[in-house]
Amino acid sequence: MDISIVIPLFNEEESLPELEAWIRKVMEKEGYSYEVIMVDDGSRDRSWHIIGQLAEQNPHVRGIKFQRNYGKAAALNTGFHAARGRVVATMDADLQDSPEELPGLYRMIVDEGYDMVSGWKKKRKDPLFSKNIPSKFFNWTARRMTGIQLHDFNCGLKAYNRDVVKSIEVYGEMHRYIPVLAKWAGFDKIGEKVVAHQERKYGVTKFGIERFIRGPLDLMSVIFISRFSKRPMHFFGALGTLIFTLGFFAAIYIGINKLYRLQQKMPTILVADNPYFYISLTCMIIGALLFVTGFLAELVSRNAPDRNQYLVEERIEGGKEGGRG
Repeated sequence: MDISIVIPLFNEEESLPELEAWIRKVMEKEGYSYEVIMVDDGSRDRSWHIIGQLAEQNPHVRGIKFQRNYGKAAALNTGFHAARGRVVATMDADLQDSPEELPGLYRMIVDEGYDMVSGWKKKRKDPLFSKNIPSKFFNWTARRMTGIQLHDFNCGLKAYNRDVVKSIEVYGEMHRYIPVLAKWAGFDKIGEKVVAHQERKYGVTKFGIERFIRGPLDLMSVIFISRFSKRPMHFFGALGTLIFTLGFFAAIYIGINKLYRLQQKMPTILVADNPYFYISLTCMIIGALLFVTGFLAELVSRNAPDRNQYLVEERIEGGKEGGRG
């Protein structure tokens, strides 16, 4: 199968028939073998009923329904596991992502060898202050912190080599950072394509003000996990040692300064009355706690069931080359 199209959705009953017809038109025009996997994330409208009708009319449509709303990341992760295509594409169900972009994304994966390609909504049809400006700031921050030069991390229109989606796990709110997860898994040929962005035709956006809080927190989480999940002592131990050392030498300085002033018969105060003594003592305590935290995290990591699970690209057995692991 050429392409699997994973569509997470929540209360999108009006747009689904139009979206399915649009996708079918594009796929038939290009001659692709395809499947459309619609993941209903606990919709409370008639979305699931409509998916059933579409599946009866078009055998390429598949549906997965969650018992309740788990979020976009869970829907994508489930769709990735179910996908069977050589290329796996994702898009939103609100008609703001154009299926006309799918052939271009597909060719970048197949012909140009990209591991994944992210859409870039260069001209957004969204409100300026509630979406455009916050999105630009978020994407600038993500580029600086991850080193991945994408203009639009949160664009729902993306395409992946099948190996990518089978090698990563998307959870929480990590759908924004799939490029980071892919890079962490060893798929570092990540491209970008300018895509058309449509105005919302039906319904309302499903993302509220909370995304401005969750986004930065998830970014910090994914960076920490990607860098230190297998070696937490490198983070906590180094930070703890630094803070403890600063506190220790500050305490030494306070003591030496006290002895010097006494020797020179200069006015001085008790060490216990010096506020800097308590600051240095606090630094030593915090540093020791961070070091112990790193040690305990290292023990947990060493005993984790997946501590030695690594992605194997190829194997050679009995004098012959194997495939991807």
